Amino acid sequence: MPRAFVLINVESGAEDDVLGALKSIKSVEESYFSYGVYDIITKIKAETMEKLKEMVTSKIRSLDQVRSTLTLIMMEE
Repeated sequence: MPRAFVLINVESGAEDDVLGALKSIKSVEESYFSYGVYDIITKIKAETMEKLKEMVTSKIRSLDQVRSTLTLIMMEE
């Protein structure tokens, strides 16, 4: 089962809203605030790589207050 870490930048002050929205997405395993270059780090899983890609593009990047993402595909767990 493919997994990835998604590093997310959000609009200033929108961290709580985006974190709440992420936690309501079924395939999100974990989400945390982060200090530094990225505002939120999220761990996701999907049944296939295609579904993982779809989740990042249509569910995470489409959230209103998400400015940018960086996806790190996990090779082994």
